[in-house]
Amino acid sequence: MGKNNAFVTESSHPNGHGNAGPSTAGDRDAEADIIAPHIEPYIENEDARSIRETPEAGSGKLPKWAAAVGQKIPHPVKRVTGAIGRWCAGPKPPRIWKITPFLPRVQTAPLRLIDRIAPKKMHRFWLLMVYYFLFLLCFVTILHESAFSDEIPGYGSPTRIACTAEYWSDKNSCGLDGEDCRPFDNTTMPFRCPGNCLATHQLNPHAVGTQSVIYRPLVVGGPTDPANSVETAYYRGDSFVCGAAIHAGFITNNAGGCGVVQLTGEQSNYPAVDANGISSVGFDSNFPLSFSFVPGTLGNCKDLRWPLLAVSVGFTTILSLFTNSAPVFFWSTFGSLFFHTALVSDPPTASNYYDLVSSALGRFLPAAFCMAVIYLFCVRRQLTGLQAQVEKTVLWLGACWVGALNNYTFDKIPIQRLTPHDLHQQPGAIPALIIIVLVIFSIAVGQAYAIRVEGLFWRYLALYCFMGFCILMLVAVPKMNVRIHHYILALLLLPGTAMQNRPSLLYQGLLVGLFINGIARWGFDSILQTPADLLQDGQLGSALPVIDVPKIENNTIQFTWADLPPDEGYDGVSILVNDVERYRGYIYDGPMNFTWTRDAPEGDPEYFRFGYMGGSSAADFTKAGVWAANGDWTPMEAGPSK
Repeated sequence: MGKNNAFVTESSHPNGHGNAGPSTAGDRDAEADIIAPHIEPYIENEDARSIRETPEAGSGKLPKWAAAVGQKIPHPVKRVTGAIGRWCAGPKPPRIWKITPFLPRVQTAPLRLIDRIAPKKMHRFWLLMVYYFLFLLCFVTILHESAFSDEIPGYGSPTRIACTAEYWSDKNSCGLDGEDCRPFDNTTMPFRCPGNCLATHQLNPHAVGTQSVIYRPLVVGGPTDPANSVETAYYRGDSFVCGAAIHAGFITNNAGGCGVVQLTGEQSNYPAVDANGISSVGFDSNFPLSFSFVPGTLGNCKDLRWPLLAVSVGFTTILSLFTNSAPVFFWSTFGSLFFHTALVSDPPTASNYYDLVSSALGRFLPAAFCMAVIYLFCVRRQLTGLQAQVEKTVLWLGACWVGALNNYTFDKIPIQRLTPHDLHQQPGAIPALIIIVLVIFSIAVGQAYAIRVEGLFWRYLALYCFMGFCILMLVAVPKMNVRIHHYILALLLLPGTAMQNRPSLLYQGLLVGLFINGIARWGFDSILQTPADLLQDGQLGSALPVIDVPKIENNTIQFTWADLPPDEGYDGVSILVNDVERYRGYIYDGPMNFTWTRDAPEGDPEYFRFGYMGGSSAADFTKAGVWAANGDWTPMEAGPSK
């Protein structure tokens, strides 16, 4: 006797999920004549079958108490639950999904070509080695050109900086009068920015006077003459250096670039300018640290991620078309996409390229172990015996690239971090999340039906109930928050794609790509994180100082405030003037007040923010109160700033 299974070919079913396609009337009559004599003795109505399948008390099939309970359940309920149970159990025998290629002669042509060129396994082995050699040669040659640049004459070799690199730290991190962020001027630095820094945004509120910058590149200032943007541009020290370089037109977003940045000390009246895809923020007062870019120092270096993408996509496509070996295809693709992501398309922050390579290798081995488990239980079952070379390339490999490049492909979705705080803070995040959940739910329904056809519904239901139970247990851990990173989401959903049909090809490739991007870029971040880890430099929700009405005399202003709140661990107050800490006082230092003297009677407007201190750590600061140039005082609005 053969295996008691049937194969479902997706191309033959009208909706891609059920039995084989329709047959003619003559075929059905012939089949009925053959089958009818054998099945007539077993035909019975639904009521009889329901009664027969209900165990009686004392029959030995169920304990007496269970049989007694069963007899008290209304018969219609038993009929409905029985029908649901039989439907979920799937067809008898189960039908295994099997893709029948569209245009099979066309899709299998690459395999027939390989059979002619390399008919023996040894021939194919050496052909694969040649493929690996050519791929590595092209990739490493372009990568070396992209990663290492020549020295900038007179300034030396440029330093790799991240898209978020800035000279000035948030809140009072630079210390009193900014001493910890010196020097303020007369300093130059050769730098190199990666490509795609336009996609890097400020994820927590950042105060610039009375303004709050969030979900956009942090750039304060710009050129005063658009015709000479590089020569006339100057930026506040807390601006992203790479974002400012793009804004000034010094480098491009696609290719990045390198050059020389110089510190220019105190400046005032930073203009707000829309240029090169960035809307900068204006600031009408002074700041002690500013920077600009030295004209004529643009180095001969480019981020060649797009040529490298063409190489990687081209070689992985060739391999996908010309092999139907599941392990060769999967492991070659996984390694190629992992190192492309870690070194080219979405690399983590590193001061030099050798640190980047070290980080990629350190993350690759545990990621490969995870993928080995996924391959054994999910991928192998889908890819083994698959002859649809073009469909595999388009659906599985194409979706895998989409997932691995999610810093580009999903960049426009307004969800930066999947945390309750960010979902409520970011405009459009909740509607986007609702849409994503609905899409995932609709996909899950389709996959559940496909799993049911293979007779595995109850097994998968038990697996996902166990996963849900584990997540609920993690949610119950006190003082910790569950964060589902996209590599964790991929691991949770991949088991539901372990069947050979076209939707599963698409979903599995996408999820493998998301896993690759998550680990290559961010590493194995914990599923449980503390609130401080999630907030990073965000608002803490702490108490705010209550400020008395200030005393203003000529060019001086004096502030006093209410006593510190008891039992909250605060022992001091920090005051920021124009976003620079100018006062730090503690209760054991004596009476607490602050007097600020303006340099000129009719100078710039000045912005004051107040926050409690606990030792050397600052809590939230108030929004800014404004001492206008004409001497008028505008109290701060309610609520915190950053």
